[in-house]
Amino acid sequence: MPGLYLLCLLVSIGGIAVLDARFRLALWAAPVTTLLATVCGTVFLLAWDAAGIAAGVFVRGESPLLIGIDLAPHLPLEEPVFLAFLSYLALVVHAASLRLRTRSGGPAAPGEPSGPAASTASKGGDAS
Repeated sequence: MPGLYLLCLLVSIGGIAVLDARFRLALWAAPVTTLLATVCGTVFLLAWDAAGIAAGVFVRGESPLLIGIDLAPHLPLEEPVFLAFLSYLALVVHAASLRLRTRSGGPAAPGEPSGPAASTASKGGDAS
């Protein structure tokens, strides 16, 4: 079924975006930064793919799940979509892990207050 892989990627991106919106992790917390990081990650990984294709390491296999449109030799249309998904997913997982780490009493993310003084300061109390 041509296009099934692309459809699965788009549904997966939608699912991650729903989680991101619900918990305000990446795109909904810092839209410009998230979009910039996703684009930079995607461009970097596309350059990596181009180097692999040029070296003959990466080749496009035949699959009935792909649409069949190549952006370049051995670079199917689905590849940049997958790389954007991978970059966005990494940002969401990173933001979620930082949030879980700070909520569970683990070390705070860089730039965030930590320890008992931080919790009383955030409640408006005196840390002493």
